[in-house]
Amino acid sequence: MGEIMEIQRVSSLSRVVPFDDEVPATAETQQQFRPPTPLGILFQYSRKETSEDVWFIPTSLDTIAINVAEELGESGRRHKEQPNPEDWLPITQSRKGNAFTAAFLLLCSGINFQAFLLPVAFVSLGWIWGTLCLSLVFAWQLYTTWLLTHLHEPASGGTRYSRYVVLSIIAFGPKLGKLLAIFPTLYLSGGTCTFTTIIGGGVMELLSKLTCWDDPKCHAETVMTGAEWFLVFLCLAIFVSLFFPSLNSLAPVSLVGSIAVIVYFTMLWTLSITKGRPEGVSYEPSKAAPSEMARIRGIINGLGIIALSFKGHNLVLEIQGTMPTDPQNPSRHRMWRGLAASYAVIATCVFPLAIGGYWAYGNMMPANGILSAFPTFHRKNTSKFVLGTIYVILLVHLFSAFQIYGMPAFDNLERIYITKKKQACPRWIRSGIRVFFGGLVYFIAVAFPFLGSLGPFIGAITLPLTLAYPCFMWIAIKKPKCMSFMWCLNLGLGSLGIVMSILLAAAALWTLVADGLDANFFKPH
Repeated sequence: MGEIMEIQRVSSLSRVVPFDDEVPATAETQQQFRPPTPLGILFQYSRKETSEDVWFIPTSLDTIAINVAEELGESGRRHKEQPNPEDWLPITQSRKGNAFTAAFLLLCSGINFQAFLLPVAFVSLGWIWGTLCLSLVFAWQLYTTWLLTHLHEPASGGTRYSRYVVLSIIAFGPKLGKLLAIFPTLYLSGGTCTFTTIIGGGVMELLSKLTCWDDPKCHAETVMTGAEWFLVFLCLAIFVSLFFPSLNSLAPVSLVGSIAVIVYFTMLWTLSITKGRPEGVSYEPSKAAPSEMARIRGIINGLGIIALSFKGHNLVLEIQGTMPTDPQNPSRHRMWRGLAASYAVIATCVFPLAIGGYWAYGNMMPANGILSAFPTFHRKNTSKFVLGTIYVILLVHLFSAFQIYGMPAFDNLERIYITKKKQACPRWIRSGIRVFFGGLVYFIAVAFPFLGSLGPFIGAITLPLTLAYPCFMWIAIKKPKCMSFMWCLNLGLGSLGIVMSILLAAAALWTLVADGLDANFFKPH
């Protein structure tokens, strides 16, 4: 009897073993919350019918149905377990994260180069309204981040959603969820990497010119085009990414990037204040605009700069997915500790930069922000070493941020391979995927070097991902009582976020029409 075994498909003995992303819930939590499976909703199932019952075979990365094998005449059960594809993907490959690694990842990705423009927003808004709007937007996006940390695992010990698109589909349905989330997440991942490449290449060029200083012969011998600087930055960034297979493995990189953020933000605002203000500085918003219509446009654009200065919402669920969880100690507790610590540091970087930068330059602040203002006004009384240090530290942060924002793109590309081959990516395939992504980013950066001019418009379109969608997701998944405090709060904030997105997109288009667009295709400066 021990030699011949029969696999019996008995419904009472069949069970479903979920991925790591779907930790089995207790009987109590299963009754409270029975969500769909996370990755399976992105794919289809094949249906197999027999004369006895109907069962489903997953054809992708969703839950793996395991039939219980019984040996006739023996009481033991043998479980035919299969590999977990979640363990093969970069985002969920490692579940060893903690509050410290989460804090570093959030800090490195949460401060955007858009923050350099915060003093520009104060030029149109003034002291009081600028500080008030910055505080309100900071609190708003911190609240939506708190919502995402709780929606990552709605029931303690239950299903986990480690990708923003999956959570959107769960909340809004397959069609609407994909429509609302796929483009913003792709833009905030690949688009941010492209912006980082453009800025990183520009900073490298500034660093090269700084070494020559005022020597025309040196300038003539070290001339490189913008496309060549983009290529240098991308080659270094992709080379670094080859050594870090998973999101959690980027913790040391994010630590270095976080330290770099703190250092160069502090250097920029402290040096701007200590070097003194230029003559003729004014703080009157009305003097910054030639007409009333221009002033209105400046106010709306100032609000847009503040709203787009905080990033990383598309990475919150992914970062929380690197943490272990259990019913007694859900991942949201560790995540919130890391989140609180990182945002406390972000506040100490962003607020002094905005307020100190505006105090130092007032209405004379250039349109490119404080990173352009400091060398413009203080180049003569600042040493090459100080300016070079700022540029080098900024490059360190850009390299670190590129790794973090590129990880969701790596995850999506590797998932395509895993879905077709039903096996983990070999190292050479994973390296090839990252080189391919780098080539794609390079092509976009060279073909559309004016992408930064379109940033406010595209950023306004993706703004609901930060300020609105998490509020609607909370209502759809948690289902708070109608007209309760949480229902009214999330409905109001979500609706306001949508209105704000439309208003900022219209203002960005208005600015493009009024100022024009230098569409220098394939001609990076």
